Amino acid sequence: MITEFVWKKWDKNNVPVIKDVDIEDLAEKLLEDYKPILLKEPTRIKFEHFLESYLGANLDYQNIYSSEKEDPILGLTSFNNIRLKVVDKESHSIKTIDVEKNTIVLDLYVTEEGREGLELFTGLHEAGHYLLHPRVFAVPEGQRPLFEKLDPIMICKRSEVGHYGRRQGPKTRAEWLEHQANYFASAIAMPRATFKPLVRDTLKSYGITEGYVLKGQEDFLVQVIVKAYGVSKAAACVRLEKLDFFKEKGCSPTLF
Repeated sequence: MITEFVWKKWDKNNVPVIKDVDIEDLAEKLLEDYKPILLKEPTRIKFEHFLESYLGANLDYQNIYSSEKEDPILGLTSFNNIRLKVVDKESHSIKTIDVEKNTIVLDLYVTEEGREGLELFTGLHEAGHYLLHPRVFAVPEGQRPLFEKLDPIMICKRSEVGHYGRRQGPKTRAEWLEHQANYFASAIAMPRATFKPLVRDTLKSYGITEGYVLKGQEDFLVQVIVKAYGVSKAAACVRLEKLDFFKEKGCSPTLF
């Protein structure tokens, strides 16, 4: 079980200064230790088991409260004992529950039929926060954090999942944290060691020898990736872009 992420360099906000390629390497080391078969055959990772049995996190599902004006929250990671607002749909009321430290809470929205890929990615996104960012959020025992207003850095919102990779590079602390968690989720869900051979073999089977696809012509490839890893079309498309399987940057808007 992994209990601590040790890194070489941290910025003044305790955010790890880590490159995408380093996250790729980290993901492969974790998977090699967790289940080596995931680096040999393209398959869907059982993210619940990875979170609970390997990383040692607690996993919970709730109707997380968001006001009508807020972007709905898909998941959050608690590094401290907190109180969280949730919606009780039976009584149509808002209540506050206790959430223990080291708990990942996913919103029940991601469990609805047809959102299996979103649930997978959200769970692994929060795993990225859990592993990479405890030094940012954890507070000493006895100092109770005010959680009535959620810190947007430690939560995963619906728009951020769907638009991962479609904006300019991260600049603020919040953007760096979200980028790292997103990239971690992508590298764990679709490990480089199996993803690249799968894509190359698929391209060859379609008679494409250049090693890349053109924007707008990637749907057949995306379908293969979705079937193999159980991810969403959007996540598959962004992974293709990040690993340079597009001649021009950007995925088709229809996939988001």
